[in-house]
Amino acid sequence: MAEILEAAMIILFGLSWPMNVYKSLKSKTTKGKSLLFLLLIDLGYVCGIVGKIIGHNVTWVFAFYILNFVMVTFDLILYFINLRREKLQQA
Repeated sequence: MAEILEAAMIILFGLSWPMNVYKSLKSKTTKGKSLLFLLLIDLGYVCGIVGKIIGHNVTWVFAFYILNFVMVTFDLILYFINLRREKLQQA
C-alpha cells in the first residue's frame, strides 16, 4: 500500500511538469520561472533516486522519479535557452 501511495504522490506531483514545459516552450521567456525552484526540485528528485538505489528499493515507482527528473531538467534547459533569447533581444 505504501508503494501505491508513493506512486500516487510522484505521479500527481509530476503532472505539473508537462504544463510547465509547455509554458516555457510557448512563452519563450523566463518570466514567472524561478531558477532556484527548478534546481531545488531537480535536487529533490536526485535525492529520491539515489535514496531508492542506496536502499535497494528500486521498484516500478522508480520510473516516475526518473520521468519527473527528466521533465524538470528539460524545463531547466528551456529556462537557459529562453534566458539567452531574452538577452539577445535586449542587445
